[in-house]
Amino acid sequence: MTVSLPLVAVLGIIAWAAIKFLGIRLWVAVVIALFGFYLAHTFLAPAIDDSTRNGVEIVNGTHT
Repeated sequence: MTVSLPLVAVLGIIAWAAIKFLGIRLWVAVVIALFGFYLAHTFLAPAIDDSTRNGVEIVNGTHT
């Protein structure tokens, strides 16, 4: 049986756990999220996207 879970859901769970259990303040999480949106519109976006895709492929075992 294969379970498929979107990366955004995994990151959301990690963010929730960090706020709940590690004491990260909500405003810090919001600033980090806004920084991510800012990075998505820079020249670094393709490199970040490729790195994320490669990391997910390695975790899934589909990296060639």
